[in-house]
Amino acid sequence: MAIAIILILIVIASVLFHVLAPWHATPAASNWGSIDTTLFITLIISGIFFIAITVFMAVAVMRYRHKEGARAHYQPENKKLETWLIIVTSVGIAAMLAPGLVVYSDFIRVPKNAYELEVVAQQWQWAFRFPGQDGKLGKSDIKFVDFTNPLGLDPKDPVGQDDVLIKSNEVRLPLDQPVKVLLRSKDVLHNFYIPQIRSKMDMVPGMVSYFWFTPTKTGKYEILCAEYCGLGHYNMRGQMIVEEQGAFDQWLNSQPTFAQTLTTAAKPSQDSVLEKGRQLVEQYGCGACHSQDGSTRLGPGWMGLYGRTEQLADGTSVLVDEAYLKESILDPKARLVQGYPPVMVAYTLTEDELGAVVALIKSLGAAPQEPSASEKMDRGDDLATQGQRLAESLGCLACHSVDGSKGVGPSWQGLYGETVTLADGTSIKVDEGYLKDSILNPGTKIVKGYAAVMPAFTPSDQELNALIAFIKSKANADADASKAEPGK
Repeated sequence: MAIAIILILIVIASVLFHVLAPWHATPAASNWGSIDTTLFITLIISGIFFIAITVFMAVAVMRYRHKEGARAHYQPENKKLETWLIIVTSVGIAAMLAPGLVVYSDFIRVPKNAYELEVVAQQWQWAFRFPGQDGKLGKSDIKFVDFTNPLGLDPKDPVGQDDVLIKSNEVRLPLDQPVKVLLRSKDVLHNFYIPQIRSKMDMVPGMVSYFWFTPTKTGKYEILCAEYCGLGHYNMRGQMIVEEQGAFDQWLNSQPTFAQTLTTAAKPSQDSVLEKGRQLVEQYGCGACHSQDGSTRLGPGWMGLYGRTEQLADGTSVLVDEAYLKESILDPKARLVQGYPPVMVAYTLTEDELGAVVALIKSLGAAPQEPSASEKMDRGDDLATQGQRLAESLGCLACHSVDGSKGVGPSWQGLYGETVTLADGTSIKVDEGYLKDSILNPGTKIVKGYAAVMPAFTPSDQELNALIAFIKSKANADADASKAEPGK
């Protein structure tokens, strides 16, 4: 009886959750209605089957519950029941399939007045291309891909000379203008996905897929890769900005054409080596793992990297000079920086190409020859500041955010003093003892919801105290900010 009641309660709770749920996606494109209607039809049909089957189980549990001395009636087959089940399920499947086929047909039937936008995916970044004044996109082929031409456009095709290239993760579109989105991948399977636009399509290497939509609401929308494409998949994000036609035209006119990029690459100047380095970085997708602005990513950031002393995974240290950078590109697993996973693949660059990439890294700022961590302690730096420097040099901030955002490991904002639940179901207060144990033996007490991927560190007592002081400062800063808000 109790099982039957539970089954009925599950049905009631499921229906109420759907009816009362406050989460609804924003209607931001022309095709949102038909797609949402298809999803709603699927939900209704599958919901009817869910309710019918669950209620049947509840009735069966009550009616045919075990009774002393009773025997179950044996019925090897029931052709009438089987016939009805076949008919009902076939009708249900057809009812779910038919609207999807109709909507998909509209999804790929492009209006004549739609202009084209090409999206190029590569581990783990996006690039875009618009047609120029002639309104046509030039030809492209994988054989044309090199450091000066990362999108593989045919340099001899006159149609592609005025194509506008967007070599970043941000693209803009004009409001109320239909657009045909052409999708291609340079390496592995990706998926172009903008939830609010209801657009989602696989990008298969060697072929071009497409769909169309009309943006109907201005704003910023996140572009996601919805197909697992490697360890940096989670970081393959972009942004689509929908704006008025005038603002879009102004932005588009400020972007370089294919012909201009070829001229820049061929033009000799004192910045040609740096330009070559930038193009190589774009071609090989280095920016997906290595930031150039100091932000944390899958690999060490390049800002201020050159000339810095880095601690390696084996406990030794190394000066980041030209020799080390070249070795890290050609054989990235030879000397791994502590705190970063061994995911980088080896590249086979020429000596000139290596020099260009190294020159770009050097141009992003050479770090002064800093003293060791213990020497920093001795000169009397603020303990929390010392901890921050250690966290940056050890790569801790690649997994632990300090602003509350979700990462590979727990965020340090507001962590100290909190009570966290561990993977074994127990709870523990985050104090100095717990933090020290987590740094020295990270596999002993894993916080629930996080993978056991953190390596063990062997800092000195001074370094350990500095790291803890930095983590504590993030908790105190969070509390101070809360007190400063009105009404708190």
